[in-house]
Amino acid sequence: MPATQTAPKKTLSEVEQIGAIAGQVWHCLNETGAASLTQLTKEIDAPRDVVMQAIGWLAREGKICIEANGRSRNVSLC
Repeated sequence: MPATQTAPKKTLSEVEQIGAIAGQVWHCLNETGAASLTQLTKEIDAPRDVVMQAIGWLAREGKICIEANGRSRNVSLC
C-alpha cells in the first residue's frame, strides 16, 4: 500500500464490541464502586442491550457480583 493511503478502519465484531463494553463496565465499577443496572446503563455510552450482555460476560467470568435490591439489581466487583 503506498504511503499516502491509509488502511481502512476496522469495525469491531459484535463479540469484540461486547468485550470492549465489558471493559468499560469493569472500569466504571472499579472507580465508583457498586451501581445499579440502571446507573450503569446511563453511565456507559452504549446501547442498553450491549451493556447487559457485557454484564453477563463479566458475571460469567466471576468478575462481578449481582445482588437483588428490591426491584432493582446492584452490580459490584467481586
